[in-house]
Amino acid sequence: MNWDFRTAEELLKLCAYKYMDISDIMLAREMQLGELEREEIMEEIDRCLRVMNVAVDKAISDPSPSMGGFLGGEAQKLNGLEDSKQICGQVVHSAIVNALAVAETNASMGVIVAAPTAGAAGVLPAVLLSVYQNRDISIDTLRKGLINASAIGYLLTRNGSVSGAEAGCQAEVGSASAMAASALVEMLGGTPQQCCDAAAIALSNLLGLVCDPVRGLVEVPCQTRNAIGAAGAFTAAELAMAGVTVHIPLDEMIRITYDVGRSLPEALRETAKGGCAAACNVCPGAMHVAPTK
Repeated sequence: MNWDFRTAEELLKLCAYKYMDISDIMLAREMQLGELEREEIMEEIDRCLRVMNVAVDKAISDPSPSMGGFLGGEAQKLNGLEDSKQICGQVVHSAIVNALAVAETNASMGVIVAAPTAGAAGVLPAVLLSVYQNRDISIDTLRKGLINASAIGYLLTRNGSVSGAEAGCQAEVGSASAMAASALVEMLGGTPQQCCDAAAIALSNLLGLVCDPVRGLVEVPCQTRNAIGAAGAFTAAELAMAGVTVHIPLDEMIRITYDVGRSLPEALRETAKGGCAAACNVCPGAMHVAPTK
């Protein structure tokens, strides 16, 4: 049997025909096209999860200043926020901390998993690890979540873009949020259709997000956008699992996102010429000194 698919529609048909989850179809596809054994793929999945874990833990326990001096210690600060001052609940709060942490690790030249890019690398591990740490989720379910996300990432790369230079930050953080939302749904027992619906919701609500790194560095506003992308993934997943109607299917949403991204002005596509990059008053966090009277 041919396990390859080119669109979300084809993926969903395979899921329905074989009574399988998205992660199962993606795993079968990788085994067939890559001529790989299941154990080989799982070893790589586990390696990615280990890298994600280290990227989070390092920034929280022993933060380092970023290359540009904008970042360093934000995840640790948020991790230490008093319970009484937390608003989002433990799972989402943990995800936000994780997202900041991975962005810090990336900006300080640490090792991360580009999922789908370095600039958006915090979103997926933030969501996967926070759910794994705070809910009764098995390691096999965690693996399925990462494989599910890779299927959505494949569709986004094949039929759209995950490049900020080509299609803005919606193609990076937006794609990562869509991948995380779909993974969440499968990990929590949702259907393949709900996974695709969650991904479509995540994309539609970050549509038009520009790529405007201050001083051309993947630091500001990239770090906090990773946190927003992670939080948005939870919202999208919950909406989809509740059966909220999704009016634009994932394939169409991927096309729309790509078209919008290509229509963004050059100044808003990773050139550091517009948006936040054009701010006149920017102080690197690690070097900021409060003005004296």
